[in-house]
Amino acid sequence: MAPEVSIITPCYNAQQTLARTIESVLSQDFQSWELLLVDDKSTDDTCLQAEAFCDHDDRIKLIKLKKNAGAAVARNTGIDSAKGRYIAFIDADDQWENNKLSIQIGQMKEHGWPLSYTAYTRVDQTDSCINKVGVPATVHYRYLLKTNYIGCSTAIYDSEQLGKVFMPELRKRQDFGLWLRILKKTDFGYGINLALTRYRVQQVSLSANKRNTVAYNWRLYRDVERLNLLMAGYYFANYAIRGLLRSRTPRLAQFLGVHFPVPPHSTHSQ
Repeated sequence: MAPEVSIITPCYNAQQTLARTIESVLSQDFQSWELLLVDDKSTDDTCLQAEAFCDHDDRIKLIKLKKNAGAAVARNTGIDSAKGRYIAFIDADDQWENNKLSIQIGQMKEHGWPLSYTAYTRVDQTDSCINKVGVPATVHYRYLLKTNYIGCSTAIYDSEQLGKVFMPELRKRQDFGLWLRILKKTDFGYGINLALTRYRVQQVSLSANKRNTVAYNWRLYRDVERLNLLMAGYYFANYAIRGLLRSRTPRLAQFLGVHFPVPPHSTHSQ
């Protein structure tokens, strides 16, 4: 019998964090899943760790890429191999709360949602909470262009409704590109404002990462979404201003409707 959910995890030199990611999937109270670990030609012991988990649970499968190709290719390889109706994502340094799938899949089934996403907790290298990031109840294509509210490790889409939708092959922002592609096929994505994912913030060269993200955001607007210069500039300005508001003045951002507080005790974890 095919699993209901296919979970895609791209892996590259993830030996320090992969085990905790996999254990958070194993701990789910929703158990009809397969976990597709797609190794992007790691040079450490990532594959050895993955193979050990595969040996103990046949729902976990390892796919090895022949050359390093980036997260978009790794995720697309996983999507292509997926057998489940629902396509979910979790990165190799993130973790899920143990009822993440049961809550999210339950809501998708009940309401017929084609795309859903949740709030998440940002944690540091010691797993200490930095803050929680909330989400709007709905997003549509034009709204999401202004800011990507969907964390990759929180998102699930329904391939029965949408077909298999693949990420644009960018080194960064490919997940943002996927949500935009999906929202061209359906009117709305739906948010669950519960922090059901723990997103690990990498401290290495944060300023450089931000510059790269900005550059890839512009490429996404121009090269993937094919926005003309005026429209790309409009959405890029929205992206920059909203990001500053959310990080620097969250109360003002909340008043303006671009920041969404997460209710206290919203993880629902054991």
